[in-house]
Amino acid sequence: MTVITYSPADVVDPDLHASGEVFGLWRWMRQHAPVHWHEPGDLPGFWSLTRYDDIRQVYQNPAVFSSARGVLLRPADLGEDPGSGRTMALTDPPRHRALRGQVADRFSERCARSLADEMRAEIRSVVTRAVEAGTCDVVHDIGARLSSYNISRLLGVPPEDRGQLLTWTTEAFESGKPLTSHLALMRYFIDMMYARMEEPADDAMGMFVNNEVQGELLTETEILLSCENLVGASENAGLSMASGILALAEHPQQWQRLVRGRDEELLRAAAEEVLRWTSSATHSMRTATTDTLVEGRRIAAGDRVVLWIPSANRDESVFTEPERFDLGRQPNRHLALGTGEHVCIGSTMARHQMRMLLETLVESVAVVEPAGDVEPLRSIAVNGPAHAAVRLVAR
Repeated sequence: MTVITYSPADVVDPDLHASGEVFGLWRWMRQHAPVHWHEPGDLPGFWSLTRYDDIRQVYQNPAVFSSARGVLLRPADLGEDPGSGRTMALTDPPRHRALRGQVADRFSERCARSLADEMRAEIRSVVTRAVEAGTCDVVHDIGARLSSYNISRLLGVPPEDRGQLLTWTTEAFESGKPLTSHLALMRYFIDMMYARMEEPADDAMGMFVNNEVQGELLTETEILLSCENLVGASENAGLSMASGILALAEHPQQWQRLVRGRDEELLRAAAEEVLRWTSSATHSMRTATTDTLVEGRRIAAGDRVVLWIPSANRDESVFTEPERFDLGRQPNRHLALGTGEHVCIGSTMARHQMRMLLETLVESVAVVEPAGDVEPLRSIAVNGPAHAAVRLVAR
């Protein structure tokens, strides 16, 4: 029998994430090294947290664990994140609250309900096209398309330009480079920004341009970084939807359970389980503002602390049979969308979109099954497939 030896240092190996073996490492770390220090190298030194309770407590304590110096691990030679202290994701209260309040209305429950008919029609169109094709790549044909259309709508991109925006963002994500390095995409946002200066509009771009934050308008750089922030976050929503369909294909009993149930309560529970199971955001980082203790380990002011979200969402002390995909799971207090001050601003919209997608699949699809190999992402930032062929058969 092969004995697997785990090394916490491997937690930043993209190949381990792509293979799925990182879940075994996280399980080992929860038991043996829940708070582990990684010496600096290509990446700066940082602490790994893998237990649910520790991660939740860090999320809920922005005074001690700051987001302002960056929320993702970056190679040491790249220096600080250019958005540090400037964008919603990379600021702390009170500025974070002010930035969030600037566009909160576009991501509210009220706004999600007002857009429900348009979103549902869009989902039906995308699913119908995938069904007619027989076999589709759920990452690009469904997940990326729906998430890109949704964030485009919220930003104020007109319908006729949304396909082009999808092409540009797909190119940027596949290149592995920041969205700001994609010149055509940034040029488009610059033109939008100047158009909103001339003629205000009730969309997120208009709000970035014309709503004051703590008594001042955002600079042009801050506006563009804020757009990048939102579009970048939409990748997680797309991966969740694609990974969710793949999970249904790989768990036919759960798919049949969803088809037989067809009730609102099960759809809500199923959406939450898909979010937990897929955990598309692999990590989030904070920086300690003062000396503190976690699980008895001393974390010094200035130390980086990395929260491994999929590990929290498979913590045996919180979730019964966490390795089981269970669409009826209750309770399900997952952290896939964060918690506390920095809970994902798009969480309400993401939940609505996920429920509508599941509802549409149940209504129009009889069979969901794998149709080829799955190519996983090689990333420590996002989790899911790069490509995944699935066959959808019309009901």
